Amino acid sequence: MHIVLGALGSIVTILWLFYRLAEMGIDLGGLNPFLWQRRRRWKKLHDGNPVYKLDSPLEATALLMTAVAKADGDMSAEEKSEILKIFSEEFHLSDNDASGLLISSSHLLGKGEEVRDHLKKVLAPSLSRFTQEQADSAIELIARVSRIAGPASDLQNRLVTSAGNILGSKNSQSGKWS
Repeated sequence: MHIVLGALGSIVTILWLFYRLAEMGIDLGGLNPFLWQRRRRWKKLHDGNPVYKLDSPLEATALLMTAVAKADGDMSAEEKSEILKIFSEEFHLSDNDASGLLISSSHLLGKGEEVRDHLKKVLAPSLSRFTQEQADSAIELIARVSRIAGPASDLQNRLVTSAGNILGSKNSQSGKWS
């Protein structure tokens, strides 16, 4: 009986210690391996670069068009207006939606190193959703953007070529930009 009372006393003491530590702001929940794994999975999913999470062909194409336009520095007013016109005509977006897409693409692009250096990884989430017609249209639109301010630069040509190699291997059917 004295062993049972000693064990119960130890359990109560440990629980009281946890209670007092929690009142002082020390959380021991982080020691839970299941909670740790869930937090790590959540952090890995949401703390990464959002460029690698674009799963819409339209958004991926808009990002590539912006990357080509900003390859040699900032976009000129002529490039911006032409890209907005392409967004409105080809993607069938309103003027507000087109400017929002350009703003978000520019923000996601940042300095552009991620897109230039890891283009295949950037396009991976959306690649399976591209139809052949969308892939062909995307390649043509990217090339068109590269020629807005005159002949395309070396960097723009490399971006267009690598995007063409990645998107050109698509073989699917149905629908352009719906």
